[in-house]
Amino acid sequence: MADEDVSPQSSYHRDAIKTSVHNTSAQRRRQLAVAVGKERREALIRTKRLCREAHFDDNEASLEGDMNIEEERAVLNAQASQIIEDLKSATTYQGKGAAQKKVEALRALRRLLSKSEFPPVKAALQAGAVPLLVQYLSFGSPDEQLLEAAWCLTNIAAGEPEETKSLVPALPLLVAHLGEKSSVPVAEQCAWALGNVAGEGDELRNILLAQGALLPLARLMMSNKGSTARTASWALSNLIKGPQPNAATELIRIKGVLDAIIQHLRNLDDELVTEVAWVVVYLSALSEAAVGLLVKSDVVHLLVGKLAASERLHLLIPVLRSLGNLVAADSYMTDKVLVVGHNTTDQILLGLIKCLKSEHRVLKKEAAWVLSNIAAGSVGHKELIFSSEATPLMIHLLSSAPFDIRKEVAYTLGNLCVAPAKNAEQPSVIVHHLVALVNRECISGFIHLVRSADIQSAKLGLQFLELVMRGMPNREGPKLVEREDGIDAMERFQFHENEEMRTMANGLVDKYFGEDYGLDE
Repeated sequence: MADEDVSPQSSYHRDAIKTSVHNTSAQRRRQLAVAVGKERREALIRTKRLCREAHFDDNEASLEGDMNIEEERAVLNAQASQIIEDLKSATTYQGKGAAQKKVEALRALRRLLSKSEFPPVKAALQAGAVPLLVQYLSFGSPDEQLLEAAWCLTNIAAGEPEETKSLVPALPLLVAHLGEKSSVPVAEQCAWALGNVAGEGDELRNILLAQGALLPLARLMMSNKGSTARTASWALSNLIKGPQPNAATELIRIKGVLDAIIQHLRNLDDELVTEVAWVVVYLSALSEAAVGLLVKSDVVHLLVGKLAASERLHLLIPVLRSLGNLVAADSYMTDKVLVVGHNTTDQILLGLIKCLKSEHRVLKKEAAWVLSNIAAGSVGHKELIFSSEATPLMIHLLSSAPFDIRKEVAYTLGNLCVAPAKNAEQPSVIVHHLVALVNRECISGFIHLVRSADIQSAKLGLQFLELVMRGMPNREGPKLVEREDGIDAMERFQFHENEEMRTMANGLVDKYFGEDYGLDE
């Protein structure tokens, strides 16, 4: 998906702390929202979902098992073409059992598109499936027919990008069937189809938003029926995922949406909670208005409760991302919700420690991301994290984890060492935190970041080295950095094309290793 970043407004920045290490701007939240959207599509939870039958014919399965891939494709393509011809014939048939003939032809197509690892979508489209299915979706048709037609469209939309785009003529009717005039099963299946379409990218999302899909999907999310609320929530998370914030802001302002989110987060159905949590991810990443409402509701307490109680990877990922977004976006979270000494704060810290210990790479990364934002808060929050089991865990990860986790851990450890600054003042160093980290051999981990090809990480490494050289007692900092080959790492930027990095690195070398360096020995 070609989601693009959005320039942040200044109002997204937290003013409680000004430091070169700290970074909790809207831009970082939005970049990570886009990144997690891609991860979700590629690895975690499929953005587009095939709607399969629960049971297949054993005889058909065994026949397919005897074929190679090309033979199976050829057979399926021929079957698809024949079924489309049957559908065309059924549209004009007026005799006895005409309605049943239509349903049977639709059901045959639906089964064909559902049962194989290689659904013959292209062949069905070339034979003229979409105009026929649009015709079968017309209002006044029997529910069984509508359901089968919507199911076929759902699985076509789960295909390749061009196959999904072929559904554009069907979108107005799919949106219309989300309303009260359609039965719940039909509306739910249409929501599934639209979720697949929205998952394809910006162009189709914008078409759906222009056709008014947001409001009826929001109303479906308010349903007390678990499967309906779950499907609508999943479709909404695809529809509002940005990069523009307009849809997310519009969604949170719909009457009843926030109440529905809270109600569903209290549910014991983990699948429903997971889908609703993804809605919160995109609301909190993209909409300032949504953040303001979410942090002052019960959403945070409910997310923290799920973090503490759940062991399910697919649930913990959106819960962690939502909490990280909310902490990053609004100082109300740290000032009024995550108060040091309160149960909620203790719960979230224990949940994050649990995730740092997890065998799942993504949980470690997400937990470090949340901790980095909490660590950017007050001195009390920094002390809480520093004195917990999280700190030795992160020190170990800084030297042993994959690069993306080391980068998030480095943000947290760096933030633990600087006190909140006022206005444009240089942040003061929390010396006992810095000394403890240096004594646990953290300098080498940050020097590895300085040497990395990722400019943002290299900058973070330089910033930590500046803290060491400025803040270590008895002017020991420069000697410690030199001992770890820090000078060599910084000098790689001596003639670097990035002006900011070149100026920063050369300035540090000149300031701490200039003409007077070592004369006092």
